[in-house]
Amino acid sequence: MKADNYVLIDSGQGRKLERFGDYVLSRPCAQAVWKQTALKSEWHSADAVFTREEENRWEKKKNTPDSWQCCVEDIQFHIRPTDFGHLGIFPEQKPLWCWIRDMCRASAAKRGSPLKVLNLFAYSGGATLAAAQGGAQVCHLDASKGMVAWARENAALNGLEGAPIRWIIDDVMKFLQREERRGSLYDAIILDPPTFGRGAKGELFKIEETIIPLLECCQRLLSKNPAFVLLSCHTPGFTPETIHNLLIQIFGSSSAIECAEMLLSSPNTFSVPSGVYGRWVA
Repeated sequence: MKADNYVLIDSGQGRKLERFGDYVLSRPCAQAVWKQTALKSEWHSADAVFTREEENRWEKKKNTPDSWQCCVEDIQFHIRPTDFGHLGIFPEQKPLWCWIRDMCRASAAKRGSPLKVLNLFAYSGGATLAAAQGGAQVCHLDASKGMVAWARENAALNGLEGAPIRWIIDDVMKFLQREERRGSLYDAIILDPPTFGRGAKGELFKIEETIIPLLECCQRLLSKNPAFVLLSCHTPGFTPETIHNLLIQIFGSSSAIECAEMLLSSPNTFSVPSGVYGRWVA
């Protein structure tokens, strides 16, 4: 087990202070409306600060590199600050990656064969790599060619370049519809849809308009003996109850269903709410 080197140091006054590996970053955080509790010197010593006050920009110290590595939940990531303030990782999903890995291992042991997992809106591959570490066969799909390349770099960083992972660059809805026509089925589906986005060819995605047909497509692609569906999102207004209602309506009752907030947690400061998730277990 590799040691985690991500830490939420402090939050408040509309910002969060985090350590990713060897570097401390300060970024906006609309949810953090409380007071900061760390010393001002800790905030002022950040290696890089992202601001949106006039325009999106990073203010970096001279020794701060453009890319470095960070380990979260036994998964190594390439960290690269982007023009949007993102880094190629959402550490609030750390508990979900642990759960995915454990579920894939347990289900494979019970079935006697690896799970076939579909990961949609797969970003830099955290969930994909957790499933692969659990022995699953994974289909990783994202509309961004650059993000799929980034995820493949993360796979190599974790010694998973030879793992049974299909890397797909495509619009999610079009891919799901083709998979349905092909008769492809999956034992588990993971999805983290954006609030708004565009597909590989400019296809428009709005979560409030697309979430039901998206989940209905996923339901039709589940195998006869499904293991789980994991839905997460960062959309304002989507609460755990919203996710619960969607999962029950589309996938039906199950032996276990859990919906809750995703949190950036730290023993030294307040937890920061960072989206919601729902787990449907057959």
